[in-house]
Amino acid sequence: MKIIIINGPNLNLLGKRENDIYGDESFHDFFDRIQKKYESVHLEHFQSNIEGVLIDKLQEVGYSYDGIILNAAAYTHTSVGIGDVVKAITTPVVEVHISNTFAREEFRHSSFISPNAKGIILGFGLQSYELALQSFLASE
Repeated sequence: MKIIIINGPNLNLLGKRENDIYGDESFHDFFDRIQKKYESVHLEHFQSNIEGVLIDKLQEVGYSYDGIILNAAAYTHTSVGIGDVVKAITTPVVEVHISNTFAREEFRHSSFISPNAKGIILGFGLQSYELALQSFLASE
């Protein structure tokens, strides 16, 4: 099984920013841990702060991978383009958020991705990514 985690803006700062919301573990450390735990899965990750680069990456992997775990971060609530590419590709996408976006500012309560995602997992910290991964493994 080939799964990619795609992270949007500012998620490269995990472990350094707003630890009360996002925790104190870096994404790199978290990824190393789950990669070891799920050795049978070909697991990759990609991060960009640039909307168009995220769209390009989704187009690149969106027809050949078994699953995409997508945390588009702030672009979730603003990017029609990312929502459109999730609709266009054939690889299933699970939308992930570290925080419970519904417990935060009102603008975070909407998503251009959700209507076209296989599912949504939010509010479980970095474990949200692992839960998304498990959802792909369960449907295998």
